[in-house]
Amino acid sequence: MKLAILGGGGFRVPHVYEALLRDRGAPRVDEVWLHDTDAGRLRVMAAILAAIAEGTTNDTGAAGAAPPKVFTATLLDRALEGADFVFCAIRVGGAAGRVRDERVALDLGVLGQETTGPGGIAFGLRTIPVMTRIAHRIRAVAPDAHVINFTNPAGMITEAMQAVLGDRVLGVCDTPSGLGARVAAALGLDAARLRLDYVGLNHLGWTRRVLHDGTDVLPAVLADDGLLGALEEGVVFGRDWLRDLGVIPNEYLYYYYFNREAVRATRDAPRTRGEFLAARQAAFYERIAAAPGGAALRAWREAVASRSASYMAEMKGAATGTELADHGAVDPVDEGYAGVAVKVMAAIGRDEPATMILNVRNGPTVAELPPDAVVEVPTLVDARGVHPLPPTPPDLHQTGLMQQVKAVERLTIGAALTGSRAAAAQAFALHPLVDSVSVGRRLLDGYIDRIPEVAAVFEETR
Repeated sequence: MKLAILGGGGFRVPHVYEALLRDRGAPRVDEVWLHDTDAGRLRVMAAILAAIAEGTTNDTGAAGAAPPKVFTATLLDRALEGADFVFCAIRVGGAAGRVRDERVALDLGVLGQETTGPGGIAFGLRTIPVMTRIAHRIRAVAPDAHVINFTNPAGMITEAMQAVLGDRVLGVCDTPSGLGARVAAALGLDAARLRLDYVGLNHLGWTRRVLHDGTDVLPAVLADDGLLGALEEGVVFGRDWLRDLGVIPNEYLYYYYFNREAVRATRDAPRTRGEFLAARQAAFYERIAAAPGGAALRAWREAVASRSASYMAEMKGAATGTELADHGAVDPVDEGYAGVAVKVMAAIGRDEPATMILNVRNGPTVAELPPDAVVEVPTLVDARGVHPLPPTPPDLHQTGLMQQVKAVERLTIGAALTGSRAAAAQAFALHPLVDSVSVGRRLLDGYIDRIPEVAAVFEETR
């Protein structure tokens, strides 16, 4: 099978390749095409993947399956042609765009974050037109391909691409499944026997039950100071708030439940998360541009470990970029988004049914949201496609927040595709983390002034 990775020069691509190497089923992905507009980054990633493949061959010997062959392309159609699966992980505007997403909002006293709040809206505005054009090219040159989307904001992008490709597009996020793996590890249970009762949108959802062989073990986790405090979510939210809620929220809900604290911590930090990552990644690519494959691979492993260890540091009371304890971190290859993506491909490509929390078309799954909305829910995947599993109905608080954020997402999609400034202004003003018409309009003006790719969305309709 052929896999095309869009954003193939991206920092996380080796995780996907390592997950493919661990897959021993048949048929399996035997061709990986990396597509990127930056030829230099493609060369770097190809060298790293070659070093990974060489190490795997040395470890497994002749008995091991041959590593997937890696090809690179700067032409989109060349990478897509004949693909069975397309993995999307691009960043329109690059690291500089992320920094501006953060800074425009922070300058106005509201949260700057790449997927949540005004930063996510700005990211969506400039990304949706690009991903929609890519969807049309997929339909033209790889009409049978299934698309696994990791491009952020993942739910919004998946919904926009589904308008072109239908249910062949699904979105992947490792945050909900990561919680299940951490809970299983903390309780000494088999993660494969856990089922999460989870409902929400991407980066906005709640785990209401954790079922192990049909028994809900979440109350035991909430009651145990040690277990709860060791979880990532226990560190982010605090044990008392999780017990008050009686559920475990997706960690990105920190920005809603502790918005004032999040804004203050981000503004007080000497640099934003985007600035930290931009500097680290620029140094990484500069360092390894001329390095041999083995040295490049070692440098990549060091860089990605630092990146993971400093995730959400400022929301845990530390300075941005500080490396912290892992709080039950999971293997990024097996339990991270790469592992989820490979499970999706195995389920569809060779009918190995699997249940995962994915971003999929709603249909009748969550009655409180439109049928064509993309939701994040447990989903059975097999050779016949994706089948969302009905969760416990959301409560009033969960319903209200989902509906308001979904309204913002749809306004953003409409603005991105039509160039409507009115729709964009509504999206900013109605987001719960902005909650001001005047600030919403200033945000739109600020992003247009400082991000060329956002400005282009509205210039094209003049």
